[in-house]
Amino acid sequence: MTKAEIAKLEVDAINSGAKAKAEPLYAARKKIHPKRVNGDFRRLKWIIMAITLGIYYITPFIRWDRGAFAPDQAVLLDMANRRFYFFFIEIWPQEFIFVAGLLVMAGIGLFLVTSVVGRAWCGYACPQTVWTDLFLVVERFFEGDRNARIRLDKAPWSVSKIYKRTVKHAIWIAISVLTGGAWIFYFADAPTLLVDFVKGDAAFIAYATVGVLTATTYLLGGILREQVCIYMCPWPRIQAAMLDEDSLVVTYNDWRGEPKTKGVKKAAALDHPVGDCVDCNACVAVCPTGIDIRDGQQLECITCALCIDACDDIMGKLGREKGLISYATLRDYNHNMTEAINPETNHIEPSRVRDENGLFHSIIRHFDWRIIFRVRTLIYFSVWAAIGLAMLFMLVSRDRLELNVLHDRNPVFTRLSDGSIRNGYTVKILNMIPEPRLVHLSVQGLEGAEVSINGVEPSADNNYQLEIEPDKLRALRVFISIAPDQIDNVGDDFQLVIEDKQSFERDSYTAIFETPEEK
Repeated sequence: MTKAEIAKLEVDAINSGAKAKAEPLYAARKKIHPKRVNGDFRRLKWIIMAITLGIYYITPFIRWDRGAFAPDQAVLLDMANRRFYFFFIEIWPQEFIFVAGLLVMAGIGLFLVTSVVGRAWCGYACPQTVWTDLFLVVERFFEGDRNARIRLDKAPWSVSKIYKRTVKHAIWIAISVLTGGAWIFYFADAPTLLVDFVKGDAAFIAYATVGVLTATTYLLGGILREQVCIYMCPWPRIQAAMLDEDSLVVTYNDWRGEPKTKGVKKAAALDHPVGDCVDCNACVAVCPTGIDIRDGQQLECITCALCIDACDDIMGKLGREKGLISYATLRDYNHNMTEAINPETNHIEPSRVRDENGLFHSIIRHFDWRIIFRVRTLIYFSVWAAIGLAMLFMLVSRDRLELNVLHDRNPVFTRLSDGSIRNGYTVKILNMIPEPRLVHLSVQGLEGAEVSINGVEPSADNNYQLEIEPDKLRALRVFISIAPDQIDNVGDDFQLVIEDKQSFERDSYTAIFETPEEK
């Protein structure tokens, strides 16, 4: 090698290094303009979007009669009184285990759904997906479908462009305000708060919450869109551990589509077999995250299945069998690829695979019920169901009347002038229903005990009838005395008992009666 050639190589190496250093560390975002598509999965997404948005916006205004002593809002997080109302269920702070249990069930349920049908949550019911779809509806209405929006982006600013963009963003902001407004209605009486909010009489925290949620909804659903799913959400990185060869995922059946050709006429002119894919890019155009499903499974895929609808539409127009892109398990994909190979020619012949495996065309026929009944999904379901049944049992059998007793610490006992020993207690009775109660308080297991309660007169049988307000705690000062001749008979402990004779609910507390060491 001559010196000139060596020098040229050195210059090329330097230029190559400089070029590498000049390349940006992160690629700039390429704006995605999803095209509208019609089909089974798109209709399913419309239905789920309507249901989820309806539940979110309407639920705070649903009424539920709990009587005169409780709020009539069906779903209410009453932070001021520390209550959670859900139709006929009322949860107190000490019963937060029910909320924790629901969160655990939601997590296990997400694992179960993912192991069966992949990222179905992401594709259909995730709030990011639902609100992004809603914002896209507004965008398409004012700016047109994919090609029109691309042209509008490239066009210079004009009165028409300013008008379209202004109206679109104004409606996005209005949707975002309604989203934040609906959220605060879950924490107070919705009709009352709505009037106060409009008049400007609501608390500052209400306006602050709506402001924050308006900004986040507008930013995440309207501006960032797919970037939330790709970069911000941890679930795409976790889901890989949830999938196996029997999980349904959106799949490009390359054994049938390859080799692809650009156009039907070109394919007909070739003298060798070609696949069904005509490289129309319809699947790419409708993808909300901008991926090409033909490149295989990718982190960005949210399993919305819109590419299936787009491809099925093209196959239908070409008179070819639908299902080039379909929901499929890895096991079925490998099986179909094997079946498609003609053992005589060793070539792939897609016609050898019939529509028998529940993979093509309609939603029901895409789904293979065998994927549910396997060890992994049955374990997930068993754990999920066990937690649910345990919570249901706890909910049905829980007490709505609670008693708590605190012994006086200093002094632990008092010797009265007649030689009797008296102990003092702070007794707290909690009525956990929205109705007033009349409860009876008595002492059991303490022979010769005399009970007195500050401000309450005893009944004829020396028991006490106490009126407890709805959803209230009543604290009482209770004194129990033992005569001198009965002190030697005092045991280590006794029970304070409360009972609602109308509902037959009762609760008891084991307490200690303190006496001198030398009786």
